[in-house]
Amino acid sequence: MLGIEKKAARFTWTAALVALLLCCIYLIRESLIVFAVALLLTYLLFPLYTMLNRILPGRSRAPALALVYLSLFGVATLMALTIGSHVADEANSLADRWPQFLDQMQKRTTKPQADKSLQDKVFDQGLAQLTEHSNQLMSLVPQYSLKLISASRYLLLAIVVPIISFFMLKDGSLIREEIIDLFSTGRNRVLMEDVLSDVHLLLLQYMRALFTLCLSVFASFALVFSVMEVPYALLLATVAFPLEFVPLVGPMSSGVIIMVVVTFSGYPHPLWVLAFLVIYRLFQDYVLSPHLMSAGVELTKPAIPSRRETKTRTCVTGDKRVPMRSRSAFSRVRHRIFSPRQ
Repeated sequence: MLGIEKKAARFTWTAALVALLLCCIYLIRESLIVFAVALLLTYLLFPLYTMLNRILPGRSRAPALALVYLSLFGVATLMALTIGSHVADEANSLADRWPQFLDQMQKRTTKPQADKSLQDKVFDQGLAQLTEHSNQLMSLVPQYSLKLISASRYLLLAIVVPIISFFMLKDGSLIREEIIDLFSTGRNRVLMEDVLSDVHLLLLQYMRALFTLCLSVFASFALVFSVMEVPYALLLATVAFPLEFVPLVGPMSSGVIIMVVVTFSGYPHPLWVLAFLVIYRLFQDYVLSPHLMSAGVELTKPAIPSRRETKTRTCVTGDKRVPMRSRSAFSRVRHRIFSPRQ
């Protein structure tokens, strides 16, 4: 009618709604990131909150919440007073010795070519590239300095994120019930309950595994660098700890920072440090991380086919507990929606 096809109109309308949704997400991206970080912090504290809520007498959740956040700020203060003081001393020492590192670089470039080692040749290549692009790099300094100054407002997130996390931890069960009450009694309501339970278990396991990986990085780097007598061992381990939360880019950045500091500080065996970083990354990616991420998350719903059982067209029924690997939330949701129910 009037040259308008219903199917094409539906597709166009759907595409327009998706584009509008993406535009809205982009406009509120900073708020979404804040809520996402607060949600991850909530799931990091949730096991402690649950344990205290079971142990403490009474039906009020206020004592458990108070103890959780007192423990959080107590541990943060203790770490700042103990490890933080040593890290600050090493950072000040590195800043004071930086001019000496530049002088050492200049002395290495003046050596005869025949007397230069492989490390000196690598230094020469890096210095040549740095000198060649120095003007371009210096032109970017004012631009990124202004961005850094404007980004200082994000320091307030250190206060805002725990506050949002506090309310999520306090009213999380009520929010869940409100979401479920939006659906009428029937298959959709049961489906939403299952999806929320799966995502809840997934995020709990993910945060546990991620925090364990970060702690293992900090402990391993601090211990091995101290044994190898690497300069600024505790500072380098502290830098690597928060970067481990950032997928892919974080570990690469920490490795580059460690190698730059180790090389410029005059450590005699930088290749040993590089070998350790490579070996530890292989161990973490192929041994530790799969072990933590693939720990079973048990579901108690009947008639949930596992991946292996789906291939043989068998199904788990009754009250048997089915261990499932920690897959993405979208895989869990897709499994809940499209799996047959008995």
